[in-house]
Amino acid sequence: MRVALLTREYPPNVYGGAGVHVEELSKVLAAHADVDVHAFDGPREAGASPAGVTVYGYDYPAELASANAAIKTLGVDLEIADRVREADILHSHTWYANMAGHIGGMLYGIPHVISAHSLEPLRPWKREQLGGGYEVSSWVERTAYEAADGIVAVSFAMKDDILRCYPKIDPDRVRVIHNGIDLSGWNAPKTDEETAAARECFASYGLDPDKPTVMFVGRITRQKGVPGLLRAIAKLPPEIQVVLCAGAPDTPEIAAETEALVEDLRSRRTGVVWISDFLSRGKIIQLLSCSTVFVTPSIYEPLGIVNLEAMAVGLPVVGTKTGGIPDCIEDGVTGTLVPIEQLDDGTGTPVHPETFEADLASALEAVCADPEKAREMGAAGRKRVEEHFSWESIALKTMDFYRDVIAGL
Repeated sequence: MRVALLTREYPPNVYGGAGVHVEELSKVLAAHADVDVHAFDGPREAGASPAGVTVYGYDYPAELASANAAIKTLGVDLEIADRVREADILHSHTWYANMAGHIGGMLYGIPHVISAHSLEPLRPWKREQLGGGYEVSSWVERTAYEAADGIVAVSFAMKDDILRCYPKIDPDRVRVIHNGIDLSGWNAPKTDEETAAARECFASYGLDPDKPTVMFVGRITRQKGVPGLLRAIAKLPPEIQVVLCAGAPDTPEIAAETEALVEDLRSRRTGVVWISDFLSRGKIIQLLSCSTVFVTPSIYEPLGIVNLEAMAVGLPVVGTKTGGIPDCIEDGVTGTLVPIEQLDDGTGTPVHPETFEADLASALEAVCADPEKAREMGAAGRKRVEEHFSWESIALKTMDFYRDVIAGL
């Protein structure tokens, strides 16, 4: 079988969970099929990768250099759609590539599968980022989803969201296949030398590796709940350190809001470290391994690969009880789920933000106050990702889905 993965994100240009997903999925699928990756938004060297994946890189059409971002995306989607005729199945990721799969499938009679990493109707704040382009991206997603031959939901909550947002879709066309984790690449330090290097890295940011520490990794977006997290942190005891690996703000407005909240925290307490630069996997692992607990305060999260990464390194996770986060965290065993009551207007905004922020702070404080329990939860988290979220098992489930889609046509 020849599989064409269609995506905006692919190494070296990976910004979030969807890019990590495509990178890892392409590698494990290569053992079961011929895999081509068609990626854009930055230069890539074409040809076979070390994983046996053939990569095709695309630039935005020069004629659209000054166009709205959504129009530029449609331009490159047309180029990709023209070049997938040899595939047996097309598999697109995010709205950026959905139209390439939709049009390519119509052109050449190839079945089109979509992986749902997020949904435009549940991210209305993107109007701040894309302007009228949000209406275009929403149209692209709806058109592609309603016509797709199969849809992969990365969590059970995501499947429910898909069917709620797009009621024309036959539920039988949607299958839950979770995101995965590269267990060989995400491990806590094992040797004395690795542990010493991790502690040195931690200390280089002015942090004490022997103090309780909360860590966050994510983009600065409304979706990730960063402002609410910062207000929750203000309620924590001053001896609890905080590491915010947070960059790539969606808009100047949320960047300014985040900066103001961080500066306010720093004016009242020490131990708040904000790292906005991109960090390598190795450095993130070092910071995680010296932390006490990982936090995912998202108000919208289809699954959250960062949860799996933290669990693989042996950290308990405190996360919002929304979206796919409960698929990751076993409450009271691998971490804590924080209840949230949300508006049903598509924004996910907490109905009672002060209550949610107070509950989030209490959960973080409780884990930090019991380091032995935190270590037990972290060990249980590592076991959970080993048993349920390995990429090889996801590759087999994905190949089965491809065969079922083709057989059903």
